[in-house]
Amino acid sequence: MPQRLIYHIDDIPPLRESLLLGFQHYLTMFGSTVAIPLLLAEPLGISGDPVALGWLISTMFFVSGITTLLQTTWGNRLPLVQGGTFSFLQPAFTIMGMAALAEVGWEVRMQHIQGAVIAGSLFEIVLGYSGLVGKLIRFVGPITIAPTIALIGLALFKFGAPVAGTHWGIGGLTIALIILFSQYLRHTHRAFELFPILLGILLAWSVAWGLTALGVFGTGHPGHVSLDAVKTAPWFRVPLPFQWGLPVFGAAAIVGMLAGYVASVVESVGDYFAAARLAGAPIPDAKVVSRGIGMEGIGCLMAGVFGTGNGTTSYSENIGAIGLTRVGSRRVVQVGAILMVVLAVFGKFGALFTTIPQPIVGGMYCTMFGMITAVGLSNLQFVDLNSARNLFILGFAFFMGLSVPEYFSANPVTFTPDWLSGVVNTLGRTGMAIGALCAVILDNTIPGTDEERGLTEWSGK
Repeated sequence: MPQRLIYHIDDIPPLRESLLLGFQHYLTMFGSTVAIPLLLAEPLGISGDPVALGWLISTMFFVSGITTLLQTTWGNRLPLVQGGTFSFLQPAFTIMGMAALAEVGWEVRMQHIQGAVIAGSLFEIVLGYSGLVGKLIRFVGPITIAPTIALIGLALFKFGAPVAGTHWGIGGLTIALIILFSQYLRHTHRAFELFPILLGILLAWSVAWGLTALGVFGTGHPGHVSLDAVKTAPWFRVPLPFQWGLPVFGAAAIVGMLAGYVASVVESVGDYFAAARLAGAPIPDAKVVSRGIGMEGIGCLMAGVFGTGNGTTSYSENIGAIGLTRVGSRRVVQVGAILMVVLAVFGKFGALFTTIPQPIVGGMYCTMFGMITAVGLSNLQFVDLNSARNLFILGFAFFMGLSVPEYFSANPVTFTPDWLSGVVNTLGRTGMAIGALCAVILDNTIPGTDEERGLTEWSGK
């Protein structure tokens, strides 16, 4: 266990603390959950329709809450928040860019995405509940897990300083406050130990709100707090299955989306190990991993049925929150999931939190994504780092996980059939998939003892 926990995975904090800690998880996942619909809005065709965009955001939270409850109760039972995945964005953009969908309404584009997500979810359900993904885990050791988890955090660098730096005054204030509360003041008051992220966001948000009211942050300023979304949001709306229409199943769209599923599975397996380590849980075995991936498939099926334009996966940022707060309680995440479902049907409450300026969201990410990278690297304590074999594998996996996506972004491959080139390009742009693939192949083919590879101590931890 990397540090002393305030609450372990099976601990049940008092109700008041559980509510506040659960709300903190809600705030932590808010940025990414809102970001996905915002990124989809332009190609989907709803960027100028705040009502439709608000409905899509509420649907995302509603499905996230339900799938989080399912995962923490009957899935892998780790304190993992389930939410939208960036792995599905590139396939979704490709689907929406199809020539046949150029002149249709946004609901039709959504129906094609829904069909691809639903079909892909069946693949993930079978992969999980058949036990296939669990059987593959025996080939995975700390040398594979370390770069996979670390690259999850490193790959998110573009959402950190570039976003916080749109206004370093507010973004830097958020970073400073979270560091102050979580590291320097955590022993001075229990509130700083439990709620560093929540306190940091609320204080920075209050400063931005005050400067907006004083006219310092005018319209268009990165730190401006606008209440327009709150005014246009409905008071009450319950998302319904197939609310945008019945899904459309297209072969090219389905195969392209499978690339997003593969990347999501790789990332989620890494998240399971990171969450277990931070929450004081045993290292996930094959059964735990299989149940988790199977339940994520069910979550994606629900996302396709309700029409989020995306799927569900384990949220890395909430694992970072566990590391900062040292609260690994499963019950806290379940309370947060209930809050997601309840608040999702109150449109104006959810719209209120879309007023958080982007520099604050970026500042929050700066403090948390680095923690995810560090958790990945912490697995190397079991590995012989004096071994030239291990150092080569680790260095190669990290370098290729960062370098190959740059190549595919600048030089996407094109060949026939188009759907296959789309699959190759999507996988090639996914750093954690490249790093994991390099590490797992080399670690299982280059000769090395179990002690050298860290398997003996790691499996007995």
